[in-house]
Amino acid sequence: MPPARPRLLYVTDLAYPARGRRYGDEDVFLTSRLRADFDLALCHPLDAAALMDAFDAVIVRNSGPVLGYQREYEAFRERALRDGVRVYNPLIGRADMAGKQYLLDLSAEGHPVIPTVDRAEDLHRLPEADRYVVKPKLGADSLGLRIVTADRLPALTDGGVLVQPYVDFAYEVSFYFVDHDFQYALHAPDPGRRWELQPYEPTSRDLEFARRFIDWNGLPYGIQRVDACRAPGGELLLVELEDLNPYLSLDALDDGARDAFVAATTRSLHRFLTG
Repeated sequence: MPPARPRLLYVTDLAYPARGRRYGDEDVFLTSRLRADFDLALCHPLDAAALMDAFDAVIVRNSGPVLGYQREYEAFRERALRDGVRVYNPLIGRADMAGKQYLLDLSAEGHPVIPTVDRAEDLHRLPEADRYVVKPKLGADSLGLRIVTADRLPALTDGGVLVQPYVDFAYEVSFYFVDHDFQYALHAPDPGRRWELQPYEPTSRDLEFARRFIDWNGLPYGIQRVDACRAPGGELLLVELEDLNPYLSLDALDDGARDAFVAATTRSLHRFLTG
């Protein structure tokens, strides 16, 4: 008899109303290609804990902001770690997977990130700006984000939010990795239209910037997206390191780039299942 094919539980919220993105379309495409190598079943994130024992691994994809089901996600995570369930991406990420503390840590360590604090007594560490961004530590997808003037910061900075200077950036750019291998980059030429993306040809310095955060995170397997903005001085600053369920914007790629990404992900999953 032929060897059994690996069985993957693919976690996605096909109906999540993401602004400017079509979660369902992306995951229908990706699963249609991964079926060449794996037996797949799709499930909603709220069903993952009840179903995962019947599969060789769980792959978390476009599952939506955890904020909408925080208690259930924590229960899934705790059980998966306790029972040794293989989860892709592995649940040891230090970035968005673990909350927003990493932005504070990276800022304090002098990495090229947008300066970030979370306490009123640290506001002096931020550069002076006309406006500031205040967002919840447990936020996602811009939920709860506010742009305010400096005089409002002391009352808002209570430890539960992050405060950053508002950066009048030229554009945002995202770098996509499978394991530690760069795959492609996309950028939004219009800062007001975050998800209208076009292919971007990174320079060697751009890739050096992105790789430092992939290396810092230390995930042995998985799909990660490094989001950055081009600051007024020309340098890149980290906006977010998405290591849980990054949307991939595969519809912005040509056929060759999509094929290459699928091939890289397939190889990564095979290594993950046998590693």
